Amino acid sequence: MVVADTVEEARHAADLVEVTYEPAPAATTFDLGRSRPPSSGAEEGERPGETARGDMDGALAGAPVAIDITCVAPREHHHAMEPHATIAVWQGERLTLYDKTQWVDNDRKEIAHVFGIPEDHVRVISPYVGGAFGSALRTWPHVAIAALAARRVRRPVRLELRRRELTTSVGFRPHTRQRVALGANTDGTLFSLVQEAVAQTSTYEEYAESTLDPARVTYACPNVRTSYRLVPMHTNTPCPMRAPGIATGTYALELGMDELAAALGMDPLALRLQNLADRDQEQNLPWSSNELEACYRVAAARFGWERRLREPRSTRLGSALIGQGMATAIYAADRAPASASVTLFASGDALVRTAASDMGPGTYTSLAQVAADALGIPVARVRVEIGDTALPPAPVHGGSMTMASVGNAVHAACEAVRAKALALGGDPASRSSARASGPAAGDREPVEVIRGHGLDRLEATATSRPGEEAEKYASWAFGAVFAEVRVDAELGAVRVSRLVGAYDIGRVVNPKIARSQCIGGMVVGIGMALLEEAQWDPRFGRVMNANLAEYLVPVNADALDIDAVFVPSDDRNFNPLGVKGVAEIALCGVAPAIASAVYHTPPASASDSFPSPRSYCWRSERVQVPERVQVP
Repeated sequence: MVVADTVEEARHAADLVEVTYEPAPAATTFDLGRSRPPSSGAEEGERPGETARGDMDGALAGAPVAIDITCVAPREHHHAMEPHATIAVWQGERLTLYDKTQWVDNDRKEIAHVFGIPEDHVRVISPYVGGAFGSALRTWPHVAIAALAARRVRRPVRLELRRRELTTSVGFRPHTRQRVALGANTDGTLFSLVQEAVAQTSTYEEYAESTLDPARVTYACPNVRTSYRLVPMHTNTPCPMRAPGIATGTYALELGMDELAAALGMDPLALRLQNLADRDQEQNLPWSSNELEACYRVAAARFGWERRLREPRSTRLGSALIGQGMATAIYAADRAPASASVTLFASGDALVRTAASDMGPGTYTSLAQVAADALGIPVARVRVEIGDTALPPAPVHGGSMTMASVGNAVHAACEAVRAKALALGGDPASRSSARASGPAAGDREPVEVIRGHGLDRLEATATSRPGEEAEKYASWAFGAVFAEVRVDAELGAVRVSRLVGAYDIGRVVNPKIARSQCIGGMVVGIGMALLEEAQWDPRFGRVMNANLAEYLVPVNADALDIDAVFVPSDDRNFNPLGVKGVAEIALCGVAPAIASAVYHTPPASASDSFPSPRSYCWRSERVQVPERVQVP
């Protein structure tokens, strides 16, 4: 790092620095021979190396119908429009950081540890994160470097990563190879499932994902075995990227279900309905709520699945082959301890404060709605302050847990304000008349009580945390995604013409924001299936397409017709608000639905020029795959 008065001077000076290296053996290829189980810490964090239930080997060997596939998910980068940036300001021994982070409290803890100073000497401010998708869930080295430079020069320092630096200084979705083997009866009933995953990590840290969770819980199956391995490589450490692990694992599992449906001569939707799980068989717990069957039926009806011709290559539009496919979406519903303060003023305004973040899913709006509903005031009268370690602590803004965690804390704080108003009683001047003829004091709105007692405000702070429901129920969000593609019969170029998704996300606080999250997740799924892939130089481990010209992401022209809908659901078993989460589930299932649709348009003969549809999305290794033709 070079510190200068202008960005141009700093970058030019940094480019003049010459670096020499001492050659050493490099592990920059995805060598399965070096794979190893995750550490005991990962095991304790519910990322197990091995799980098994039932007689897996015997069940698979005796299956009347069985399939066995292998597929590869390439390394992906977040590539938000806004790069990571930090401003560091020292005032004596106290540090203020303005940082792109999804977890201000974690930033404070990490930086206090690095500099050996008390946590209350560090303040982190991040009211608006910008695009992150998981890339801002941890404190990356540039944050500490900015703070170190600012202390050295005794001036505020701003450090902004360039696009290429984002591929080496910030994490990514790891390259992952998976095998899925399924065995079923002739009626489609699953009775054996194997899923194995091998993913990359760095040599200096371990990063493990929940890739195999879907295999253990999505479908009813008595015999299940999973295996998870990591390959250490000389790259930077991977990190969460929207629906981390689960989106990758769901992709391979759903490809396997499609292969099984083809082997059975069975409709893909019928196969999934045949194997609905009435409870979480891994934990042997009932669902806190589960509307997956409703998701299947609603999405299928909106898509027009009943009109789909089962035979591949049976529908054309001009020179394009029309394919239709579907997949299941599933994502864990999580909840963590969170705190919030609420102040209700005599003017009828309210202030909500919490250290939560907002990277675009509408945290400000949804928290204001919760407070307005609980306090009985218009949403426009609620002001929300977030993204500051000076505010009540909140968990990480990721994993689709913000509303289930922080939303419930805000609701609890509002209820505490109402309780204070109730304890005050009615207006002293009118207590007797209220007792005689009007509603009880507890029925009056809190604002009236505040005014009646000559106060200017009432305030309360509350904490919401998971309870015994985590031991009594398994909580997941569910969805079904249907896709239609058009494949050029000569070039093999794929365009996604329609996507329909139906989701069970519990109570929907703001339908417009939630639908927007689903549309965004579906677009990300298009990139996951057809466009996004980091190419790295195996000699040096550097990403070669570290720019938005060569690393392709979906644009408006790629998102033609997207329809998202929510089935009625209200999960009060999971939390008092009845919400689950929407951001992650919106991605899960999209890429395999697109692959399923492409699989519906196979070549008529071996002489056809375009790739095997199943290999086209994430390059299944069952067949030889020619270079893909990118969509203009």
